[in-house]
Amino acid sequence: MKQLAYAALAALLATGAASAQDTTLKMQTIEPSLGQAITMATFANLVTDKLDDVAIEVAGGGAATLHQMETARGNLDMFMTSPTIHILMSKGIAMYKNEPEAPELAKNVQVLMWFPYGEYHFAVRGDSDITTLDDIEGATVFLGPQGGGAYNAAKGWVEATTGLVAGEDYDAIKANWATGFQSFLDGKVDVYVNGCIDPCQQFIQFTETEKIRFIGPEDHEGEAVDKFLGKFRKRAEIPAGLYENQVNDGPVMSNDTAVGIGVRADLDEEQVYRITKTFWENLDGITTDAPWAKALSAEYAAQQLGTAQFHPGAARYYKEIGVQ
Repeated sequence: MKQLAYAALAALLATGAASAQDTTLKMQTIEPSLGQAITMATFANLVTDKLDDVAIEVAGGGAATLHQMETARGNLDMFMTSPTIHILMSKGIAMYKNEPEAPELAKNVQVLMWFPYGEYHFAVRGDSDITTLDDIEGATVFLGPQGGGAYNAAKGWVEATTGLVAGEDYDAIKANWATGFQSFLDGKVDVYVNGCIDPCQQFIQFTETEKIRFIGPEDHEGEAVDKFLGKFRKRAEIPAGLYENQVNDGPVMSNDTAVGIGVRADLDEEQVYRITKTFWENLDGITTDAPWAKALSAEYAAQQLGTAQFHPGAARYYKEIGVQ
């Protein structure tokens, strides 16, 4: 766990080398402890280390939906995107309904790569009498920060597969990521939810001293589940044996989706091409210290998802290697 945490911290603090570079790009990502932020920080650190004339500064915290707007306005260079939030921005709906310029601004952001968000892990202590999602009625659950995308996705999966409604059938606590995890460590919540690519640092930390069980629904089929999954989510299994103190004796069904690194559309094409090429050509060198990175692939990264278009520099690289 310490190795992963230190690697992530080093990536997030890589900004100190920026002054020695010809070009400094600003990346904003979400809560630094989350797997998606670690993926993006690792991307930034690897590119900065391998290119002499480019540095990517990383700042963590805040909402990806806001970062998308700030990138479109030219205040950031890179951010975490998703197929859904770009569609919402391009239509000026949901969280963008009070932003009249959102549809036009959506043209100013493009995609460099997609990567798996990671399976949504619904976790309980190993000795808990909660063994499936259908058992959480009356339980205290951390789904993610309320109002955020992770919260809504976790809540939606529970309702679609079990019929249980947050705030009615179980208590969905209000907390940020750090407080939610600490509450689970302290035994103050029954169920902790985190979407991440295994091995996840939160579960590595927890299982250093305690047993853990990942739970899934009794039934993951049906019209409600298909509607929840839509175009951009998919069923995905969490295997047994991932963590030393994991008590599952078989795989657990959950769901996964795609997120990505978005960029300003007006970034230089040659620069984005070199950044993209540098990352993928050096990724294999970090998988020993960051085993979760084995889940990343250029084939996955180059998918056309939603309304967001690929930056021409990234598209050139993916076409060059035959994945687009």
